[in-house]
Amino acid sequence: MTAPEPGPAGRRPDLPDLPDGPDGPDGPDVPGVRVPDHGAWLRRGISRNGGPLAEDREVVWLQAGSYYADSRGFAGTTSFDGSQVHFHHLTGEPGEDAGTFRWDGANLVERGTNPDGSTFLEIWTPLPDADADGVCGSWSGQDHHVVRVGRHVVHVDSRAGAYWRL
Repeated sequence: MTAPEPGPAGRRPDLPDLPDGPDGPDGPDVPGVRVPDHGAWLRRGISRNGGPLAEDREVVWLQAGSYYADSRGFAGTTSFDGSQVHFHHLTGEPGEDAGTFRWDGANLVERGTNPDGSTFLEIWTPLPDADADGVCGSWSGQDHHVVRVGRHVVHVDSRAGAYWRL
């Protein structure tokens, strides 16, 4: 895995403030948006069950058409029901999760529920060079899935996920 791009003076940029909560204008009754057809995203922070926004590791999510791969170790397909994006895990960690996405400037803010009923909020920042050479695709075999978006590649198999920047 690679480290996030450093911010000014070699520091990692500060995490953004938490967006409005469930009772604010971004609440669960407001329909979400589709995720972009292709993109490379770095997670900037996660809040679990309403807790503080924090980040303790690098997490990259790549989207190529309806296929995705997440460096945490799961990959598969996405679908949109008009409100939520559903991540159907086909390789790696089993399960399915769903989230509602909203734009906050260039960032995507995801609110969702895990299969165990716990909730999360994640902030996703676009990675540079997602359109660097126009290459975007998804490849899979019996026990692995690879997604490439520009210079970014995520490989997932039954044991783990890995991210590389070419």
